[in-house]
Amino acid sequence: MIFEAVQLYYVEHLTMGAIASRLGVSRPTVSRLLKEARETGLVSIRINEAHRPKKPLEQRLADLYRVRTQVVPLPAHASDAMALRTVTAAAATLLDSLMVSGTTLGVAWGSTVTELAQFLPKRPLEDVTIVQLNGAGNAHHTGIPYSGAILGHIASAYEAQMVHFPVPAFFDYAETKAAMWRERSVRGVLAVQRSADIALFGVGAFGGAIPSHVYSGGYFDPDQLAGLRSEGIVGDMCTVMVREDGTWADLAVNARATGPTPAELTRIGRRICVATGVHRAAALRGALRTGAITDLVVGQTLAEQLV
Repeated sequence: MIFEAVQLYYVEHLTMGAIASRLGVSRPTVSRLLKEARETGLVSIRINEAHRPKKPLEQRLADLYRVRTQVVPLPAHASDAMALRTVTAAAATLLDSLMVSGTTLGVAWGSTVTELAQFLPKRPLEDVTIVQLNGAGNAHHTGIPYSGAILGHIASAYEAQMVHFPVPAFFDYAETKAAMWRERSVRGVLAVQRSADIALFGVGAFGGAIPSHVYSGGYFDPDQLAGLRSEGIVGDMCTVMVREDGTWADLAVNARATGPTPAELTRIGRRICVATGVHRAAALRGALRTGAITDLVVGQTLAEQLV
C-alpha cells in the first residue's frame, strides 16, 4: 500500500484526500505512509543547488578561492553548538544530493563530520562504499571506536559497505609509515581511497569552544603542539598540516601523517569541506589555498572572516 500511495501522490499528483478514497483508508493514514516512504528512502526529495541564486558573500568566496560555496546563515548570537548543528545539517543535505548507487565516499573523521553524520537521511542505495581517509589511533587508544562510529552512521544511512583504515593518525617515524604503505592490506585501502568519487572532511584548528579532535584527543602533547605552531602551522585537513599560505609539502610532520595530502585529494572529483567557528579562519584559509577543496559549506561568521 505504501508504494501505491507514493505513486499516486508523487507521480499522478493526487491529493491526500483523493488517495485516501482510492485506497479506502483515512487521510492521516496516507500522510503516515508518505512520511514513512521518505524516512525509509523509498522517496527522496532533492534540491538542485546549482540553481540556487548566489548571495554576494558566497560569490566573493567562490571568486576568491574558486570553489562552489554555500554560506549558511546563523541566528544572531548563535552558540558554537548551534552553529555547528546548523552548518552540518546544510552540508548533510549537499552530500546526500550527490550520493547515488555505486558511489565511493571517502570520509575523514573529526568533530564536524561526527555532527554531520547525524543529519543524513536513511536512504538505501546499491553498491555504495564508505572508506576511511585517515588513521585514528594514537599512543593512548586505537581510535577505532571513534572513527568506526562516524563511518557506521554514514554507512547505515545508505546501507553501504565500510572500509576501515586501522593505522595511527600519525606514525612516530616516517620510515614506519613508508614500510606500512608497502603492505598489501594497507595498499588495498589506499586503492579504495583513490577510487573515491567524493571526499568529505572538515578543517582542524587550535583552540575553539568545540575543539578539533586532532588537538584535543591525545595525538600531540603540549610541547609538540607548541612545535607545530612554531613552524607556522595553523591547522590541518584530513590530518595533513597546513600553513595559512597553503603550503604543506615541506612540513616534517606530514611525512608521518596518514591522511591524503592535498595533491592526493585533488584526484577525487568532489571534495566537500565543512567548517564553522571563527577560530578556524586561518586554518580554512590555508586549506582553501591548497586548491584541494571543490565545495565549501561554511557558517556565515567564518565566511565573513575569510574575506
